[in-house]
Amino acid sequence: MTKLSVNINKVALIRNSRGSNYPNIIEVAKDCERFGADGITVHPRPDQRHIRFDDVYSLKDILTTEFNVEGYPSDDFIKMMVAVKPHQCTLVPDNPNTLTSDEGWDTIKHEQFLTNTIKELQSYGIRVSLFVDPIEQLVEGAKKTGANSIEFYTGPFAHNFSYNAEKAVEKYTNCARFASQIGIGINAGHDLNLDNLKFFKTHVAELLEVSIGHALITDALYMGLENTIQLYKRQLA
Repeated sequence: MTKLSVNINKVALIRNSRGSNYPNIIEVAKDCERFGADGITVHPRPDQRHIRFDDVYSLKDILTTEFNVEGYPSDDFIKMMVAVKPHQCTLVPDNPNTLTSDEGWDTIKHEQFLTNTIKELQSYGIRVSLFVDPIEQLVEGAKKTGANSIEFYTGPFAHNFSYNAEKAVEKYTNCARFASQIGIGINAGHDLNLDNLKFFKTHVAELLEVSIGHALITDALYMGLENTIQLYKRQLA
């Protein structure tokens, strides 16, 4: 079954809005695991507007499932990864001012930079995934960098899903098949939700893991966190 990693950035955003420790990020992460999440994802940004750097250190000490940390590989981010040593680090090409991740790496243009960064992280036992668009040349480029896996940016799929679902998923299906052939793992994330997740999973049979935050936390406001996590897991069965 494809694994579900719950991104808790939005929970941290709510906490930060009142300047207190409520909701408590550590307790929410532990509850997500208890409710069936296969992992926890965080994406600390330079302005710490949601997940803070100290959250990353604190979460590492208490999580019992996979810990996946996303971020742009700045010097400070790499130092944090080396200190924390999460199970997986997902590298994204975000500008520091980007509201949310909205494109994948140009793995051809940045091959040497990514190769060096990945080699360093892997030397500390960290698996590395690269955020990419569903383009075969870029998937092949990710393989050349030595990345363990790719994470498909699924924003365009989600945007076009209601117009033409088959066409929206076609590139992902083809690229996933290609990625499997060349021996690189496949993750996915961004705007996946209860409406489109099962369809995506069905058409990307090689899918190992999805990271979902915004939609899942929004659904939890209506349906409760435990029930929502179980609903998402059913879509991945």
